[in-house]
Amino acid sequence: MTTDDVLAEVGPRLRRIRKEREVTLAALSEVTGISVSTLSRLESGLRKPSLELLLPIAQAHQVPLDELVGAPPVGDPRVRAEPIQRYGRTHWPLTRQPGGLQAFKVLEPQRELEPEPRVHEGYEWLYVLSGKLRLVLGDHDVVLVAGEAAEFDTRVPHWFGSTGEGPVEFLSLFGPQGERMHVRARPRQS
Repeated sequence: MTTDDVLAEVGPRLRRIRKEREVTLAALSEVTGISVSTLSRLESGLRKPSLELLLPIAQAHQVPLDELVGAPPVGDPRVRAEPIQRYGRTHWPLTRQPGGLQAFKVLEPQRELEPEPRVHEGYEWLYVLSGKLRLVLGDHDVVLVAGEAAEFDTRVPHWFGSTGEGPVEFLSLFGPQGERMHVRARPRQS
């Protein structure tokens, strides 16, 4: 729909809203300060609507400006990421912009794998939602459970996966080298 199409629908919409409220042009003119002739020309499409005219009309009718101009409804705000299968895991991307910090929800199936630590540029944070996640990081071999988190420089040899005791679901945040997570140690005193 073009801008001209949208503007052409404003006049009839203004008339319909005014008539539904059983308001005369004279009464609307008194409340808005807009002349009867200007209101009539707006409703008949002989005058293009402007914010200076539409805002007082919207206030007088107590409707959002979107209703007067027929703005399309706001889209669904939910993130509907398509899952990605990688290395036997299912990843749901939670961020859409390239570069910078990337967030994923990850489901690792129950399986026992031999750790194969790798290194690469970046910094990673893991947060376990359910199950147990085995993390091999340098000389450390730890198991994280639901509610626990880890953060590490990915230049340190690392590997993470299922403990073999069941599937594990976790959040992974990965950022370029130098990005660090900021955690407030305790709430501010007021």
